[in-house]
This record gives sequence, structure tokens and C-alpha cells, in this order.
Amino acid sequence: MDPMAKGLQEAGFTTANVGYPSQVASIEELAPMAVNEGLEKCRETNSVQIHFVTHSIGGILLRYAHNESPIPELGRVVMLAPPNQGSEIVDITREWPGAELISGKAGLQLGTDKNSIPSQLGPVDFELGVIAGTRTISFFSAMLPNPDDGKVSVERTKIGGMTDFLVVEKSHHYIVSSDIVIENTIAFLRDGSFLESTDPDAVLLPH
Repeated sequence: MDPMAKGLQEAGFTTANVGYPSQVASIEELAPMAVNEGLEKCRETNSVQIHFVTHSIGGILLRYAHNESPIPELGRVVMLAPPNQGSEIVDITREWPGAELISGKAGLQLGTDKNSIPSQLGPVDFELGVIAGTRTISFFSAMLPNPDDGKVSVERTKIGGMTDFLVVEKSHHYIVSSDIVIENTIAFLRDGSFLESTDPDAVLLPH
């Protein structure tokens, strides 16, 4: 997330770039750990409104944490390639030998069944912009409905209550460093909507 943090800083935002050990900890453990660390760092600057930009499972951590303990200063949120409705990859690979090494402990909780963490979280109650990718460099793409980014299908990034939705021709990993994604993230945090892009790698879809 370093390129994203740099872009936000250049746009005038103060940032807290938070990591978390998704390979060894569950969503229930990670959510308060990661979200609270970010909140504490922002609160140290006396921020009255705190925005979030998340990648992949980070969006689920925020939704889970906010559901458990609502964040009073929560502003706008941009989720990049979030498995908001889980991913079929987890359904298929969960029983594979070494599955936890591939997906991590938290990742294995991101299936599409009714008992998965994403399935248990309701619609969002905050301003949310979702950016999904359609480029894949992963053999896992064959397990997903098209279009997809190699880890999650475009359709499963969507969630009830979202404010705006953007599709870009980027893979799951590289979506975070895309210039057009950074530009649209800044626009959403400032204005509550994505740009009317003319970039050939970006396609705006209705939600």
C-alpha cells in the first residue's frame, strides 16, 4: 500500500499504513488489531473524521470491526478488490493439503457459504466506493466466474449500501499501485464519487 499512501499524502491526507499477519490469525483476531491500530494513529493527530482505504481482506476486517464496535469518526471508505461476498477459490481449495499456507488462516474464512465471515456481515452503513479488477495472471482465475482479478470475481466485490463502483483492468495484487486507482481513491475520499474516467483501463459500471 506504499504507493497509495504516498499518493494520499501528496493529496494532503495524513496516513497510517497498517499491516497484519493474515497467515497466522483469524478475522476475529485481526479486525480489532488492525483497525484499532489505524484509529489510534489517526486519533493522535486529533482527526475528527477518519477515512479508510483497504485492499482485499482488509475490507472485511473493517466491516467486521465496525459491526462489532461502530467507529464514531468513520468517514468515507474505498475498498480495493474486496471479497465482500467471499470467493469461490476458498470454497474449492479449503480442503487441499496446505490450504492455510496458500490462503492464510483469515483467508480460509472468506468462502461463499452462509457460515463464512462475509456472509454474516450485512450491508454497509457508511459511504463506500468499491474498485474491482479484471486482469488476471493467476491459474486460480479458472475457478472464478468471469470477469475476475485472479482472486475474486467482480460480482463478489459488490455489497449492499455501496455508494459508487469502478472496474479497472488490473490484477488483484497490482490494483493497489495503479495510478488511476490512486486518483479515483483520492476523488472518492474528497467528493464521495469516482472520476468520470476516460482512461481505457477503467470502466465505470452502475450499481
